[in-house]
Amino acid sequence: MLIHYFGSKERLLVEIVRASERRQRDLLSRLRLTPGLSPVAVARLLWQQLTDPRLAGQERLFFEIYGRALRGHPEAVPILERLVADWLEPLEAAEIAAGADPIAARNRARLGLATTRGLLLDLLATGDRVGVDAAMDEFLRLYYGSK
Repeated sequence: MLIHYFGSKERLLVEIVRASERRQRDLLSRLRLTPGLSPVAVARLLWQQLTDPRLAGQERLFFEIYGRALRGHPEAVPILERLVADWLEPLEAAEIAAGADPIAARNRARLGLATTRGLLLDLLATGDRVGVDAAMDEFLRLYYGSK
């Protein structure tokens, strides 16, 4: 029934990745609206959620589908349409709300997204949770200042 609805196993997997990404962006939105949480605290809580060992399978699937799309697999290519833009929009809005000009906000949003995805891939490849968490802490220190 699922294959009938989605057309193929790969399309089903693409939709799973899209749903997972939506849930993660929704979490970011909820965290940003939490009274008393600083932007760095929001980033740390999101990082903790993204690196929860129970989500490792979803993260692996994300990178697998991403890789298939980059290699031109027709059923996976549609994932590329909004994979970056859907994250840049809320991240950029957060930067602007914090006082950044629009160009700097866009650049900072892209840097934050790329760093997070790179460190997630590092964690999946190496399993070095301590090293990856330390790298994220250093990134957040540089990104947000000495906060």
